[in-house]
Amino acid sequence: MQPLALTASTVVSAMGRGSAASLAALQARRSGLRAAAGGEMGFVGEVGGLDDVTLPDELARFDCRNNRLAALALATDGFAAAVADAVAFYGADRIALVIGTSTSGVLSAEAAFRRRDGEGRLPADFCFAGTQDLFSAGAFVRAALGLRGPAMVVSVACASSARSFADAQQLIAAGVCDAAVVGGVDTLCGMTLHGFAALQLIAAGACRPCDARRDGISIGEAGGFALLERPGVRPRVAAQALLLGYGATSDGYHMSSPHPAGEGAIGAMRAALGCAGLAPAAIDYINLHGTGTPANDAMEDIAVSTVFGTATPCSSTKGFSGHTLGASGILEAVLAVQCIGAGLMPGCLGVDALDPAFTACVLTENRAAPVRRVMSNSFGFGGINCSLVFGAPDLMEAA
Repeated sequence: MQPLALTASTVVSAMGRGSAASLAALQARRSGLRAAAGGEMGFVGEVGGLDDVTLPDELARFDCRNNRLAALALATDGFAAAVADAVAFYGADRIALVIGTSTSGVLSAEAAFRRRDGEGRLPADFCFAGTQDLFSAGAFVRAALGLRGPAMVVSVACASSARSFADAQQLIAAGVCDAAVVGGVDTLCGMTLHGFAALQLIAAGACRPCDARRDGISIGEAGGFALLERPGVRPRVAAQALLLGYGATSDGYHMSSPHPAGEGAIGAMRAALGCAGLAPAAIDYINLHGTGTPANDAMEDIAVSTVFGTATPCSSTKGFSGHTLGASGILEAVLAVQCIGAGLMPGCLGVDALDPAFTACVLTENRAAPVRRVMSNSFGFGGINCSLVFGAPDLMEAA
């Protein structure tokens, strides 16, 4: 594929507000995970201050935790202003919106359900379309940014916001639009926390991806966005990074367990390399999906070793942020961009002893080194797999 320029980005998570704060957390090896209230759900990666976020009156129908986090991300890193500049150049009709979420604003529905009247009716002030509906975040972000191009919300579990990059690239390549806002948002809710607890996948403490004694995930929340466009079209607009390729597969092995041999993950990584026209040796660092469950991490180690061998450095950043579900793809994409700019390969947090069965080159400490190309993996329930390849912005000039 022809590379796309990522010209603006933003992310908010438990690691901090904004790309610079997120990078600082990686550099300081500072986790945003904290013990959940009540102590029944292990640790969570909660974004503070969302109760204080106020949506404009004209967007009040979208008011929920999920859209408040989206609003906070739009207002961070100058992202909304960057999109406004793109709108002035391309026109609002020529900028698409493709974002991902897994649960949308279901927290609002949970609260409404608890306020049912004596006949079981939901309260009159509950707006399903503006909050719980999967397109809620898409409709909100589109209205907040004043976009009028194609708009869609992707919901493929934990690969949702990673997949948004692939769908946006196809829209741009087909000439349907000239640029696209991609990303996603997912927030903490009872369904997610209790659901993963019922599956016995919640870690007792903070998650420890790749540790020999890892015992599950820590749920987090995040919202983030990026602006993709063809390189060099807008004068004097610099790229933060390049989207070089993507790969997506669906192995359908099991509803919640990954294929033990990593067949779908292997397919996604190889497809991403093929899309980018790269050999495995061209990748300097891999951001693993790395949830911290025994099955996921073991599968991914097999998959990475199969595709890349045992020398390519890799790690999971979920010990910093928690697993932000449908938003993990955009969070880790922005982290990949930051690592390229800073020359940083962040090691996994909380690893006392690396799983002795692993053969991939898993980092447990930060490494300072040139990072020219990064692969970022996102794998979801139902066997959904998506891998993205990002590169330094000057790779386009070198080509």
